[in-house]
Amino acid sequence: MAVTYLLLARLPEGGLAAFDAYERAVLPLLAEYGGRLERRLRTLDDRVEAHLITFPDSEDLAAYRADPRRLEAAPLLESSGAAVELLAVREV
Repeated sequence: MAVTYLLLARLPEGGLAAFDAYERAVLPLLAEYGGRLERRLRTLDDRVEAHLITFPDSEDLAAYRADPRRLEAAPLLESSGAAVELLAVREV
C-alpha cells in the first residue's frame, strides 16, 4: 500500500543555498525507488519548505534514505542547518 509523507524543513538564516544544493542532488533519486514528489512548497520568507512525497511502501522510503548518493550529499543538508521532520500522513 502506498505511503505518503510530509517533510517539513525549517531553514535558518543563510541555509537556503546549501539546502537547495542538497535538494538538487537527492530529489532526482526518488523515482529510482518508486517515490513521487507530489508538491514542493516554500514559505514566502524562504525559511520553511514542505514536500508531499509518496512511496509504494515504507521499505522503498528506507531504501531511498540509504542510497549512497543521498548519504554522500548529507553534508550539504547538515551545513544548511535545516531542522527536518518527516511525518507519514493520510487524506482526511
